[in-house]
Amino acid sequence: MYATRDDMVRQFGETECIALSDRDFTGEINDDVLNGGLERATATIDSYLAAGRYPVPWTDTPGILTGKCCDIARYELTGAETQNTEEIRQRYEDAIRYLERVADGRITLGRLPDGSVAQGGSVSLFLGWPGFRAQ
Repeated sequence: MYATRDDMVRQFGETECIALSDRDFTGEINDDVLNGGLERATATIDSYLAAGRYPVPWTDTPGILTGKCCDIARYELTGAETQNTEEIRQRYEDAIRYLERVADGRITLGRLPDGSVAQGGSVSLFLGWPGFRAQ
């Protein structure tokens, strides 16, 4: 999975994670429910990454995917007793748009399609103009 229970709690707080997962009203986070949402979110992300020719699943998760996974899982877990808000829906839609851009190559994840880390080229910078003299 691209995110964990702890990632969800860090991003949204324990109270919201309880609201998203506590189907039995125990007042605690239900790890099975929360992990189910994270697994569905991870599968969604993998479907976009695979379409963009990235190897899946990633073992070295870029931080951006952790946040997107949490946003998608949060959306997936809403419903029933948990209210789906405009913010939750918007963050989900933003995550999906981001993944669409990754899939079509408009955004990279800092990795090449074979999974290796992309390296930047060198840049030369020349200041001044050969015939210029300050007065």
